[in-house]
Amino acid sequence: MFELKGGVGLRISPVPAFTPAKHTVLGWDVPDITAKMAELKAAGIQFSNYGFPGQDETGLWTTPDGSKVAWFQDPDGNVLSLSQHTP
Repeated sequence: MFELKGGVGLRISPVPAFTPAKHTVLGWDVPDITAKMAELKAAGIQFSNYGFPGQDETGLWTTPDGSKVAWFQDPDGNVLSLSQHTP
């Protein structure tokens, strides 16, 4: 059991066999997605490009309402995301 900021507990359990889901399993809302993507890219994270209309060469997808989403994978192949929603 790990204790996170604010006293929230997080339990992680290893499993003998695992197949990652093809959908986002965990995501973070961020105030500046471009800055966070640059920070993660500098740390070696590669963003996924799914070829959605409105997704640029960096992997940043702009939704029809102007929100922005970017996906990447953890070392086990889980799909993770960053989101910046329009007000």
